[in-house]
Amino acid sequence: MMPVRSRRDRLTPTRREAVGRLPWMLVLPAVAGLVFLVLPLAGLLIRAPWPTLLERLAEPHVLEALRLSLVCATIATAVCLLLGVPLAWLLARVEFPGRRVVRALVTVPLVLPPVVGGVALLLVLGRRGLVGQWLESSFGITLPFTTLGVIVAEAFVAMPFLVISVEGALRGADQRFEEAAATLGASRWTVFRRVTLPMVMPGVVAGAVLCWARALGEFGATITFAGNFPGTTRTMPLAVYLALETEPEAAIVLSLVLLVVSVIILASLRDRWVSAP
Repeated sequence: MMPVRSRRDRLTPTRREAVGRLPWMLVLPAVAGLVFLVLPLAGLLIRAPWPTLLERLAEPHVLEALRLSLVCATIATAVCLLLGVPLAWLLARVEFPGRRVVRALVTVPLVLPPVVGGVALLLVLGRRGLVGQWLESSFGITLPFTTLGVIVAEAFVAMPFLVISVEGALRGADQRFEEAAATLGASRWTVFRRVTLPMVMPGVVAGAVLCWARALGEFGATITFAGNFPGTTRTMPLAVYLALETEPEAAIVLSLVLLVVSVIILASLRDRWVSAP
């Protein structure tokens, strides 16, 4: 029995040489692009004050900004899960007029400049905003320039990451299991809770992690809508911006923390977003 040769083995030497030859017209720009992306990160690592790193990380204003960032990003992610998972299910499973328009509106914060998002939040949720004045007069709730305002701003810019991830997982899930559960008499809520949600849980987790990372690094909408008040609204990105003008080494330390978080996020999602087949 003749051995089966692969397509590469069947190529003539000339054709094999042509296939294996590196296309330098593509390699050179690719290397330049890699250097362009990696060099600033390398500069951050090189200029970091390593001998005093732990000491600077223990400074009260650094710990305060870190604590506020972690708390706000976590709560914002919880809000996005509470609202975004049902929204993703609606977009993936329900046919209704204008669904494409709704999907486009959901993704607008991805391309909207964060500062513009902050202005939009002020116009709607500010003290004289369309909804904000009603919240203040009826319930005494004021969102701008408060910690709650930070959470709202972070949730606004981060929720599309969760919705897109969960919707993609829902569209890729096998609906026959849901149909079988419905045939056996399960309600829509039971089907969603016991069948649909476990199937798309990897997509939910990936979306939540990306959502949390985006919320942690939010700057423009936060400073526009919530301001920059120590202990109340000054998150790590805002602290980096402020420290860059007065204490560059502190800005580098805070930037390193955000860089480490980003690397951890990419490492945790490498099988879904980074690894090639």
